[in-house]
Amino acid sequence: MNDIAPLAQFSPADFASDQEVRWCPGCGDYSILKAVQRTLSQIGARPENTVCISGIGCSSRFPYYLETYGFHTIHGRAPAVATGLKLANPDLDVWIVTGDGDGLSIGGNHMAHLLRRNLDCQVLLFNNEIYGLTKGQYSPTSRIGTRSPSTPFGSVDQPMNPCGFALGAGGRFIARAYDLAQKELPEILKRAYAHKGTSFVEIYQNCIVYNDGVFDNFAGKQAARDAVLWLRPGQPMLFADGTKGLKLDRERLRLAVVPVSSGDWRAAGVLVHDETSRVIAQLLIEMPFADDSLPMALGVIYCDPALSFDAAVTAQNRKLSAGKPRDLQMLLRSGDTWSVAGDRPTGTA
Repeated sequence: MNDIAPLAQFSPADFASDQEVRWCPGCGDYSILKAVQRTLSQIGARPENTVCISGIGCSSRFPYYLETYGFHTIHGRAPAVATGLKLANPDLDVWIVTGDGDGLSIGGNHMAHLLRRNLDCQVLLFNNEIYGLTKGQYSPTSRIGTRSPSTPFGSVDQPMNPCGFALGAGGRFIARAYDLAQKELPEILKRAYAHKGTSFVEIYQNCIVYNDGVFDNFAGKQAARDAVLWLRPGQPMLFADGTKGLKLDRERLRLAVVPVSSGDWRAAGVLVHDETSRVIAQLLIEMPFADDSLPMALGVIYCDPALSFDAAVTAQNRKLSAGKPRDLQMLLRSGDTWSVAGDRPTGTA
């Protein structure tokens, strides 16, 4: 009897490649990279079974910095490459790294169909609300009034809401975090990995050169303690050290802040977070941050699993091929064929 050696446990350092990390000093991408490497170690991922796929942009340098397989593809097409890869080898762990420009502008169509199909993969969308790699033009998520080389008088575009886009496209797992949340972000990434289907995680990421401090009111070191609500499944929606909560304003069909006295959140009517509620997810995603003292909702907003696209395709292929001989030559010679005799081809069926 042969002894089977246990699989080696990889450390975060084992997922760091030998390539020099080349982002601007102070870029939020460094923090996200560390969180991902730590997550891969903690979930027991194996480098030879993990693939990181990216498009174009600052975030899309990610495959170079992970000691895994990787594809640095073309602008916006990472979801298409990921779909082909996952269908070819469903056992691979596929991570898509993209940005607000790459994933929601030229790649918006591919992203929508990835979410609709529910391919089993993790999408990490870095949102810095600007085009960083190409010198600071405004992006699909830039706020109204954003001044940039392409909007010198201020953007007049209504910005896109990435999580709202994901929910509308049929996404089954939607979460939000920010780059410096080094305690919470790995936990969200673990949840995303455990979800079977497309996991969409929007990560607010500070661009220190072209959009510095745009998220400081909830992600900065000096942010108010009541600026963020970290959502947890089955737990009341409390924030500000439990002194405030969210309830449903049934007349206006929106979320509202209520004070919580002596920890009695039930008496205050505070909602308990139900991850499977699409209606509550929509309200949380569209909740106007800082309006009427409303917090920024972070964490897993929506999680309602369904059969993944790759699992459905694999099951269909197995059903259709059951009992059929696996003979390539027989397949090639089946159906309509052509026999060549002399100078005249003769068709046969």
